[in-house]
Amino acid sequence: MYEKTLTQLAAALKSGEFSSRELTAHYLQRIEKADGKLNSFISVTAEQALKQAEIADNDRAAGKAGLLTGIPLALKDIFCTKDVKTSCGSKMLDNFIAPYNATVVEKLNAAGTISLGKTNMDEFAMGSSNENSYYGPVKNPWDLKAVPGGSSGGSAAAVAAGLVPAAMGTDTGGSIRQPAAFCGITGLKPTYGRVSRFGIIAYASSLDQAGPMARSAEDCAHLLGIIAGHDGRDSTSVARGVPDYVENLNAPLSGLKIGLPKEYFGDGLDPEVEKAVREAVKVYESLGATVRDVSLPHTHYAIPAYYVIAPAEASSNLSRYDGVRFGHRCENPSDLIDLYTRSRAEGFGEEVKRRILIGTHTLSEGFFDAYYTKAQQVRRLIRQDFLDAFEDVDVLMGPASPTPAFDLGAKKDPVSMYLQDIYTIAINLAGIPGISVPAGLAGGRPVGLQILGTHFAEAQLLNVAHQFQQATDWHLQRPAFAEEYA
Repeated sequence: MYEKTLTQLAAALKSGEFSSRELTAHYLQRIEKADGKLNSFISVTAEQALKQAEIADNDRAAGKAGLLTGIPLALKDIFCTKDVKTSCGSKMLDNFIAPYNATVVEKLNAAGTISLGKTNMDEFAMGSSNENSYYGPVKNPWDLKAVPGGSSGGSAAAVAAGLVPAAMGTDTGGSIRQPAAFCGITGLKPTYGRVSRFGIIAYASSLDQAGPMARSAEDCAHLLGIIAGHDGRDSTSVARGVPDYVENLNAPLSGLKIGLPKEYFGDGLDPEVEKAVREAVKVYESLGATVRDVSLPHTHYAIPAYYVIAPAEASSNLSRYDGVRFGHRCENPSDLIDLYTRSRAEGFGEEVKRRILIGTHTLSEGFFDAYYTKAQQVRRLIRQDFLDAFEDVDVLMGPASPTPAFDLGAKKDPVSMYLQDIYTIAINLAGIPGISVPAGLAGGRPVGLQILGTHFAEAQLLNVAHQFQQATDWHLQRPAFAEEYA
């Protein structure tokens, strides 16, 4: 069963090849056997999942099943899930049981999908390797010595290892696309505002966006159709109709204009990664697309701008964790100040503390205009670069990451870690959609091709990605680790 894509599993459930309970039990058994080595889950909700599966089977028998009724999924542990621990990978929320569901969770429940549990992640989504989790690092199923990417590394590793057919992630600066690339799966970051952020624990509110992670673009299209849409509880949610993302997946690519940003093929790009990406572009040319070079001249400002804006928003969002209302509280505080300082010092990890301090500094009097305001002005220039490029081309393509997955512990200093997001961060600053699809191997580890579109062009991105996956089989390749638990 685990070898099937989500789309294939949905067809098998519809035909009666197996029941949802059988499918759910199959994946729960794989998690129990394999996740001790991967550490991709923080919480496994087996009892709840089996009850949901029984309901799904009853609905199917009564003729009330939708396309994805009875399909098991996993949720990054950043989505509030009623009566289930929602930790955000942090000691600060290790004891937090969410009293309500995020909108994404509500929509998935309404569609009849089944949550198997909550996946591991970098603490408060701050990281590019999934080594910052309070619950320990996640391992990459392609090579257990390697990181799976972050911050949605648990979701990516679980899908790649066949522990779940699909999972939900969030992307603030590449946290869906980079781990998808490292783990050889497909990951979609929608346009900012396309999917509700209500009930998603905030890192940087003007950048965070939820999206699907699965084996194929077709799988992601089905999932995006469920979770997209306006939500009155989220002031940043866009009131715009949701198209049928599956309808045009098979549209031909003849006449498609592809732009290759020259800034994405310069110094620092691993030669094997570049080779795989350029080979993928040749596949598109064989499908009728034309390719031209383009420029995004402000790309090199993206990382400094992001690491001013995101920490500034994080310092504001994380100020609510003070040891008073919920979350970790220190023992025997001597006074209120001691309660605040010790609770936060004990509850937050080193990377979270670092970003809070950076953000507090940039928002302070005398530095706000020099840093935060200037970074927002640069953000506008970056966004305009993309808009100008899309005047001449339909999509942009390049690597999702400058290297394949690196070894656990290999990145010792924060700056080298931040540079892993050099090709993904600008997309969040501009608010445009992007998808990473498997496009080859470098040193036996997966390479991701990143495809970018203009605002609300998810349907086109999914079509472009799907056509590549019809012509290649990189998305169907599995790590040897997945086969060990067949």
